Amino acid sequence: MDKNKIKTSCLINNYNYAEFLSEAINSALIQTVEFDEIIIVDDASTDNSVEVITKFTQLANVKSILKEKNQGQLSSFNEGFLAATGDIIFFLDADDIYEPQYLETTLNFYKRRSECDFVFCAYKKFGAVEETFQADAVDLDLGYSVIRTLYSGEWIGSITSTLSIRREIIRKFLPISNVEDWRVRADDCLIWGASLVGAKKFYMSNPLVMYRIHQSNQYHNKKFLDIDINYEYKRFWKRNSLFNYILQKNNFSLPLLLAFTSLNELKTIPCPKYQDFLSYLKIIFLFEHNFFWKTKGIVLLFSYFLKTLMTGKLKIL
Repeated sequence: MDKNKIKTSCLINNYNYAEFLSEAINSALIQTVEFDEIIIVDDASTDNSVEVITKFTQLANVKSILKEKNQGQLSSFNEGFLAATGDIIFFLDADDIYEPQYLETTLNFYKRRSECDFVFCAYKKFGAVEETFQADAVDLDLGYSVIRTLYSGEWIGSITSTLSIRREIIRKFLPISNVEDWRVRADDCLIWGASLVGAKKFYMSNPLVMYRIHQSNQYHNKKFLDIDINYEYKRFWKRNSLFNYILQKNNFSLPLLLAFTSLNELKTIPCPKYQDFLSYLKIIFLFEHNFFWKTKGIVLLFSYFLKTLMTGKLKIL
């Protein structure tokens, strides 16, 4: 057995997506490099999803978890992760599709960058909308984002089906107990959770995931935001509860010298953008309570900005 082999798990979460589910599972099965295990978690669907899943569980590397009670997406992530044995966990929504070379390309990315903990890639929308979404035209090392997430709630990632995370990172925040808060949009938990526990994040510019746009797709349509005008307010408190849970679970304490910690975190991004500097400037200005260190931190941040500008490392959009 190859000791250097990276074991991979694909977690497919499903609820009433029987009409799309076969395509999602097949896209995981026909990868140019095989997943070691594919775990399908059905969240007590009321359509014929279980019938679809049963046809695939005859395959050696396909397993299923058929929940008796519908509890939402986070619950499916929890149960899927607890059953997974992979070194890297890949997430796939049951209405989306992987390109055949997705796993091979992403694995090679992890192998070339041993410090990488978390990867998300560009994607193609299909169905009701046809377009490619790229956060950037080139691959990016996004560094660490503990401070940015903790103080500004920054969301550094992408849709569920583009995400893969090392097991050693996920185990620091999953399972999460407050599943009712995250029946939908549980990718927030993956993205914020990974940041808070110190994941080094990367972005792949290659669009290797097909993101299906249809009537039930909440993330794209966002119609549910219009129905509940208090949604973002409620999400803010859910986020605070999530952060407190993860911080307590990892015995995390706030940095004493926030200005220097912020600057050091910024320096983990090899080619920072103008927006990165603005984010840390805002954090230092608002949350560093010591006036001397606040002033010194802003001066040092500005000096570093000039240095990256002069050396050509500042990424201009």
